[in-house]
Amino acid sequence: MGKIYEEITSELSAWIRSQKLFFVATAPLRADGLVNCSPKGMDTFRILGPREVGYLDLTGSGIETIAHLKENGRIVFMFCAFEGPPKIVRLYGRGSVVEATTPEYDALKSSFTTYSGARAIVKVDVTRIGDSCGFGVPRYDFKGERDTLVRSAETKGTDELSRYWAEKNTRSIDGLPGLGT
Repeated sequence: MGKIYEEITSELSAWIRSQKLFFVATAPLRADGLVNCSPKGMDTFRILGPREVGYLDLTGSGIETIAHLKENGRIVFMFCAFEGPPKIVRLYGRGSVVEATTPEYDALKSSFTTYSGARAIVKVDVTRIGDSCGFGVPRYDFKGERDTLVRSAETKGTDELSRYWAEKNTRSIDGLPGLGT
């Protein structure tokens, strides 16, 4: 039986921090728009307060999460226990985007690990915190982080990353505004 929490407790916080992978899901308002679900990792998630979380958004091929948040703010995070007792935790909320080119980003970035290719911080006011059994989630062994995303950003360098963001990250696949818009 699932449980609803009033806030992210210290026990829940410790459990969330121990997960190596989380998923982010968002959707546009249009009924024919595409729902997005993205896997994330690399020590990018932070608990900023009892009902506030955030993650460091790294350069990727798309900009769906940021575009959806700019349009409507709806977001859910899902964490699954792949080792230890079975458990799933979902954090629902209203998110905002703090782009890397803003003073607010500079004020927040010290809460996060520094990675090449960071393009924004997604900050979320959590409105619902719930867990469920996770009995159907398989067990997996963590073998390590992939370094491909960071190496790709380092290889590109600042100027090429800026060009990449302008070319690939200003509009979502549904045509919604992304970075810099």
